[in-house]
Amino acid sequence: MTRFLLLLLLLCSPLAAFAGQQVEELRASADHNSTRMVIELSNRVDYHVFTLGNPHRVVVDIADTTLDTTINQNALAHGPIQHVRFGTRKGDDLRLVLDVNQKVVPKAFLLEPQQGVGYRLVIDFPGVGESAEQRKVKQKADTTAKPKHISKTAPQSYRDVVVVIDAGHGGKDVGAIGATGSYEKTIVLAVSKKLAKLINAQPGMRAVLTREDDHFLTLRERTRIARDNHADLFVSIHADSFKSHRAKGSSVYALSQRGASSEAARLLAEKENAADLIAGTDADEDNEMLRSVLLDLSQTGAIKESIAVGERVLRNMGRVNKLHKEQVEQAGFAVLKSHDVPSILIELAFLSNPAEERRLKTHQHQDKLARSIWAGVHDYFIDTPPPGTLLALNDAKHIIRSGETLSGLAHRYQVSMDAIRSANALRSDRLRIGQSILIPVHVGG
Repeated sequence: MTRFLLLLLLLCSPLAAFAGQQVEELRASADHNSTRMVIELSNRVDYHVFTLGNPHRVVVDIADTTLDTTINQNALAHGPIQHVRFGTRKGDDLRLVLDVNQKVVPKAFLLEPQQGVGYRLVIDFPGVGESAEQRKVKQKADTTAKPKHISKTAPQSYRDVVVVIDAGHGGKDVGAIGATGSYEKTIVLAVSKKLAKLINAQPGMRAVLTREDDHFLTLRERTRIARDNHADLFVSIHADSFKSHRAKGSSVYALSQRGASSEAARLLAEKENAADLIAGTDADEDNEMLRSVLLDLSQTGAIKESIAVGERVLRNMGRVNKLHKEQVEQAGFAVLKSHDVPSILIELAFLSNPAEERRLKTHQHQDKLARSIWAGVHDYFIDTPPPGTLLALNDAKHIIRSGETLSGLAHRYQVSMDAIRSANALRSDRLRIGQSILIPVHVGG
């Protein structure tokens, strides 16, 4: 009898009321290819997902779980998902019912905790993404918020290639400290500015610096700058350090979704990812950035291109500095995770190596490093220019309008008057309204 009363008291206690798991957050996203719902959980759960017809519904049963959050219907209404309802079954199991507007074949899987993010039940709807109307509303909002940069050196229908250059660390986060006391944040900013100047000198390209002075930016703020500027490439520049003064050489890294390519790459990623913690920023903000990675449905292609541009940069850097690794390494760098465009992290050299530190502090060596990075970036975009950019043009046709002159066309398209004359076999500089002129657009280094 005493044992029975003790058991009854335990079952009725507050601890017993919270013995089950909890749904802490629900969210959804979609692109034109697919839709994804993510259910954040307090712990591992047993679940079952199935569909019903007439009307179409997706049912998610989660054993021994309660809902510890409010449901934001607007945030969940993506792709085929129209509405989400919930209730309990068998006393302590949670049932979510997703009203969908068409027949779907969901795929569900449970993600293990990683880097401060807990268990997540992910439900994908492959092949069912945003509707045409949803895309239209989204595109209108994007256009209203911030139009894409239009090139000043090409017709209005073409834009510049945008390269976002991220000088690592800054402000209270000094980064690595050299053998004689030089700061990583200072050296990488100097090289970043030199690289930006080289990019901006190239017709059809534009550089954006995440920071132009000595101030701190969170990892999330750095990636937000890239998104806001519609980056075609994200380059994060750093300088390495190691406990041994003999370590030397340049390295290039890309993101990995499956773990680091080496133990050294993993350790470096952990060190760079700790930048926000060193500066005392809100960990929840960094977690939110990591959560957004789970919703990225196009990261694989971006990683492939990141390695491609990284290989070109590494090859050119090897001409001015010893390479620490002969190939592009991969690891889970948080600053690279929020991009669906090529993104690389460059370690210029080892500040902990006295000889390399001396070179890194000189303007001459900084120039060489910046030019080597630029050469790799330039080679990549000449080979694979983004559609709709000036670099994607070969020869363009221009119809002459009132008031236009040959010198004006040469200035607008950044080509010589002789090149236009030669391409069109012109015997004089006089142009007729309505005349079709071939513009030989050449973009050299």
